[in-house]
Amino acid sequence: MAERPRFRIWLWWRVFGLVGGAAIVALTIGAWIWLPLWLIVAAFLSGRLPGRWRALRLLWLAMLALTLESLVLVSLLGLWIGSGFGLWMRRPFWQWAHYDCMQWYLRNLFREATRVLRLRIVTVGPTPEAFPGDPLLVLSRHAGPGDSFTIVNALMNTYDREPRIVLKNTLMWEPTIGILMHRLPNRFVRPDPRPGQDLRSQIADLARGLDSDDALLIFPEGGNFTPGRRARAIARLRHLGLEQMAVRAEKWTHVLAPRPGGVAAALGAAPGVDVLLCAHTGLDHLATVGDIWRELPMDKELTLRWWRVPRAHIPSDPDGISEWLFEEWARIDAWIGENQPRTHH
Repeated sequence: MAERPRFRIWLWWRVFGLVGGAAIVALTIGAWIWLPLWLIVAAFLSGRLPGRWRALRLLWLAMLALTLESLVLVSLLGLWIGSGFGLWMRRPFWQWAHYDCMQWYLRNLFREATRVLRLRIVTVGPTPEAFPGDPLLVLSRHAGPGDSFTIVNALMNTYDREPRIVLKNTLMWEPTIGILMHRLPNRFVRPDPRPGQDLRSQIADLARGLDSDDALLIFPEGGNFTPGRRARAIARLRHLGLEQMAVRAEKWTHVLAPRPGGVAAALGAAPGVDVLLCAHTGLDHLATVGDIWRELPMDKELTLRWWRVPRAHIPSDPDGISEWLFEEWARIDAWIGENQPRTHH
């Protein structure tokens, strides 16, 4: 009986991916046809909005993102056909080809975004580059959609890693992300799993067999930071009888209380793998289109802060892992409070 809902979801996702992908390509073609009109509208709005040519800059980024996404979708269709209509998709060559496609998309998107928005990204601390040949478990705070792309781009294009990612299940319904991530070793999970969903086993499977250039990326908070999610995370701790942890989480103003279950599963399945913690500033509160319009960082300095924790310094028991993770999240919250983004000229 449990197989039927899973099959229906799989079938609907396949249909949605096909229709959604075709819609994105059609939208891109239409956007380029009507580009002269959009340029006139954006130029008119730019003179009436704060920021230098804000509307025109955002229009160019929107056109770039649509075009790159359409090219990726066409490439994914070609890779599916070339791999024997998916028959050889899991073979090393075709996995490499999909990683290469993902890397190309992120490299071009971020190169142009940093130029158009005049963003300066600063990296602090021991990055994945400092550990050549060592697989890594990367734990990051989750401020919004932009931080996920930024960290994955850094792992791939700056540090030459092949990321395995634990993603929120709603992202599978974005056609490009859903198709590409399903073809690579990633997992879509629910923050609040239903009975019978063994998410720890899924994450453990993902953590096994990490090779020298792999990095398993987990967002332990389970979702973007919002005041409502913060309150629910604290209430959840109290419901579980974890009053002391709830009190500690109430002191944090920039992060959600982390969920240690997935982290513990990954640590147990990848013995000897060190942990890198990642904090960042400048990409907060960008959860909706309205947020992006009002608060998209322009002419600013963004900071990525990395901390390495040797595996020998991390407890092996579940309670010890929970305590260690809360201590590290308190450290991240304090750092974010001390390092808000700066405007540069």
